[in-house]
Amino acid sequence: MRPRRLLRAAGVLALSLALLALAVLAGLAAGAKPLSPAAVLSALMGQGSDEALIIVRELRLPRVLLGLAVGAALAVAGAIIQSATRNPLGDPGLLGINAGASLAVVVGAGVLGLTGTGALLALAAMGAGLAALAVGTVAGGLKGGVPPVQLTLAGVAVGALCFGLAQGFALSDPERFDLVRNWRVGALAGDARVILPAVLPAIGAGLALAALLAPRLNVLTLGADRAAALGLSVARTQVLSLLAVILLAGGATAAAGPIAFVGLAAPHMARRLTLADERQVLANAAVLGAALLIAADALGRSLAAPSEVPAGVVTALIGAPVLIALARLRWRRVAL
Repeated sequence: MRPRRLLRAAGVLALSLALLALAVLAGLAAGAKPLSPAAVLSALMGQGSDEALIIVRELRLPRVLLGLAVGAALAVAGAIIQSATRNPLGDPGLLGINAGASLAVVVGAGVLGLTGTGALLALAAMGAGLAALAVGTVAGGLKGGVPPVQLTLAGVAVGALCFGLAQGFALSDPERFDLVRNWRVGALAGDARVILPAVLPAIGAGLALAALLAPRLNVLTLGADRAAALGLSVARTQVLSLLAVILLAGGATAAAGPIAFVGLAAPHMARRLTLADERQVLANAAVLGAALLIAADALGRSLAAPSEVPAGVVTALIGAPVLIALARLRWRRVAL
């Protein structure tokens, strides 16, 4: 990489990390008991009042770390989908993957009585995989030749079906399914100290696989035919990409439920800032996705204090205009 490009890449990553730092500070300060930035920093260093220490280090810091892991996982999963399918509207939520994982968790916990985090993670991964296969089948295949709008419509259809089934199960016995309400709306309200150790292996494996796939994705973005002509095994790359998405989306959904639009918005933000290099896109998308989800969670806790608006609802409110803008931009390009 040329020195100028290297300097630009470092500057963009530094900007992304600065935004993440601000989001983390907001996540630690916001809530039913708002704290000043100075009080947060003092608590992180082990100083300040006992109340501030408990609020920051025992309650909010684990939640912020959970948001960091989930946001990064969803953003990288979205970036992989967009590159592997050449679909700018690709997102684990829009393509029904999050909804499939959520349905599997709801059924497993509410119907089968499986409440262990490890079991829920396995169910989420299975649901994500089945939803991805269903979307590919409905759209006519998982290869890059499927039109983006067709793939998105198939994802919306599969996601709506999974969401409807999950809601149906929940309404059939509200008390029984109240245990899994977070997995139906998407929230960071779970016990992060229990959830994080269970989901980090899957998310970590997905992130590592994504990093290994980045050079291949650079070639795949040229199109399946050109990539094959350059010697890339397109089928293997797509299978590995799907595996990475399942690990990331499954782990994220097992941890926090179906949180939409983070996987759509963060990769597009990263692509706006970086050059056409998937390694830079994936790295910045991970950081920006974490920042976006942590900020959304902080906003949700501030808007309805002492209660809270689930992070999944906030990201939907933020992401819907982004989706509309991207769709309008794409339609204009097609019209031209």
